[in-house]
Amino acid sequence: MNKVILMGRLTRDPEIRYSQGERSTAVARYSIAVDRRFKREGEADADFINCVAFGRQAEFAEKYLKKGTKIALTGRIQTGSYTNRDGVKVYTTDIVVEEQEFAESKAASANASGYQGGSGFGYSEGKPQPSEAPAEGFMNIPEGLDDELPFK
Repeated sequence: MNKVILMGRLTRDPEIRYSQGERSTAVARYSIAVDRRFKREGEADADFINCVAFGRQAEFAEKYLKKGTKIALTGRIQTGSYTNRDGVKVYTTDIVVEEQEFAESKAASANASGYQGGSGFGYSEGKPQPSEAPAEGFMNIPEGLDDELPFK
């Protein structure tokens, strides 16, 4: 079985190309930074993973994804190789994207450049904000929020 699940932030805007031929297909290439769970002194805190999406997934990337966007994706690992201009064989490893979706709210994504970690849920102005969380890890729900809940 070859199945990959990743969550990370785009390190650059997706690069979009279209295949040639009668039925051209969109191809999107981008990389994501995935935080490492354990960090050793002197090592990088993240892995930078190259991804490639085809067809509808590539069109989604072209339209909605940009540098700093946090996404969750599933796909498969694909390896390959080519010979560069200097005659050196270069080996590649890419994630072929099968599914991708946003991993945080649009408001939180807009502030991605100042991302400091956290739940990834943003609040828009005019809506009541939860008060500070007490030490037990629970937060107080502000008054008037019941009217906005989809269930009662």
